[in-house]
Amino acid sequence: MKNFMLKNRPAIFLVAMACLTSGLLGAYIEQGFTGLSTGLSIGGGILLLACLTANVWLRDKQSRVAINIRRWKAKTTVFAFVTFSAAILVAINYAAYQSPSRWDVTAAQQHTLNANTVDFIHGLTQSVKLTALTVGFPPKYLEDMFNEYERMSGGRIQTEIIDPIDQIAYAAKFETVIRGDESKVIVQAGDQRKAVDFSNGPLSEEALSNAIMRVTRQQRHAYFLVGHGEYSMTSEEPRGLSTFVKLLEDNNFVSEELMLGAVQKIPDDCDVLIIAGPDNELSEHEQALIAGYLKQGGDALILIEHLLVSDADKPLTALQQDKNPSLNKLLNPWGVHINNDIVVDLVSHVGGDAGSPATRNYGRHKAITEGLDYTFYVRPRSISVMKNNPPGLKLAPIVMTSSKDKSWGETDRSLNVHFDEGIDNPGPVALSYVIWKEKPNAEATDTRLIVFSDADFLSNAYIKQYSNAAMGLNVVNWVSELDYRVFLDQKTINIERLDLTSQQQRMIAALLFLMPLIIFVWGIWVWIRR
Repeated sequence: MKNFMLKNRPAIFLVAMACLTSGLLGAYIEQGFTGLSTGLSIGGGILLLACLTANVWLRDKQSRVAINIRRWKAKTTVFAFVTFSAAILVAINYAAYQSPSRWDVTAAQQHTLNANTVDFIHGLTQSVKLTALTVGFPPKYLEDMFNEYERMSGGRIQTEIIDPIDQIAYAAKFETVIRGDESKVIVQAGDQRKAVDFSNGPLSEEALSNAIMRVTRQQRHAYFLVGHGEYSMTSEEPRGLSTFVKLLEDNNFVSEELMLGAVQKIPDDCDVLIIAGPDNELSEHEQALIAGYLKQGGDALILIEHLLVSDADKPLTALQQDKNPSLNKLLNPWGVHINNDIVVDLVSHVGGDAGSPATRNYGRHKAITEGLDYTFYVRPRSISVMKNNPPGLKLAPIVMTSSKDKSWGETDRSLNVHFDEGIDNPGPVALSYVIWKEKPNAEATDTRLIVFSDADFLSNAYIKQYSNAAMGLNVVNWVSELDYRVFLDQKTINIERLDLTSQQQRMIAALLFLMPLIIFVWGIWVWIRR
């Protein structure tokens, strides 16, 4: 028995540790000793005690010379390993210092500023200071976000986070009172100041970037034409444009309504005139005012609504046929013509409606279409290019239907969907055009005009679908000659919870304890074998 113990002590030690560990972990998981866990614990303890006794009794009988040689070899090996590891760490740190790089491995890229924000920050021409006022310990994400803005700005942006309760005198200079449940960021540039409240949720990159934009850039004015049944900029109904107007406001636009019948000219501060789906034709006086505005370098976004659809047994009245005018009298001099049809796409559409084409077939216009996913349109019309356009006029399609053979402009108002060659307009069909004309004289500016054959895609009902909002903001920014892309909060951080029972939690804790224990036991076993 004695010889067996001495000869097999490493194996006995492993069995003893396995029994003892299994017994103790079983008791922890079950919150009490059972017969099995008690037996394993006692048996493992006895075997472990016997093994350790045998190992103490059996000392290493090798000569002291051999022991010293082995020890020196071990010391030399350790020294070489430590020296080599230190050299590698120094080299890695030096390379990182010379060429710093970062990798964001989060699913939503929540630690990385999006490309539009980075471009905007790089274009700053004045210093900006961000002061976060938050009670208690600041959230880690806020510190990370501020560090990113500082890092990308090259010194243009300075940040600080203060507790307005602890530093009440310093916080008072911002002329704001912070309660214990409030959090704000004060954005300052020169004599301009903007407060961003994030008391009800995390501060978004979109909100912070828009605030910086407001204090560093001049506001733009957008005028919405009214008086002809247009989509209302103030209406919160599905057909309204209040969501779109709020997005414009967040991107530093001031929006106002414009009744042309009551004025003699379009206001001088109009950066973009928006005509959003009029139900009725504009008067001669109004069309003359708009034509003169465009001729002198004015910029506009014109959204044409779809034709009314008829039933086979109930034809449209003359009044209904004139609803939603094409405004071709206004648009033809600018090289485009709105056709009296309804675009259908049998392959790529939304909601089972072939008359609501979805597409990401965009023209090569980087400032408007770069990074856009699908957009979709409700009963749009096809747009054609006029012949013999005046010199200096440049046109390009922005949006076209996705499919070639399965999309066309259907001229049958009853939507009896069937392509009639020579009558219907074959695909791919243009749904939007960008028009640009050089300034006619030194006093004027270049004219920028964008035409869409649908207004619904920017309505409250559909603007949040796909990339509709980004498309709307991009075209307004380009028309009004802004030099930066829009800011939309596209980072969705999904919080996923793993709910465990108390027994499952104890099991995980036991496994976390077991891994280092295995390493420890392995080390003891190697020591015993030596």
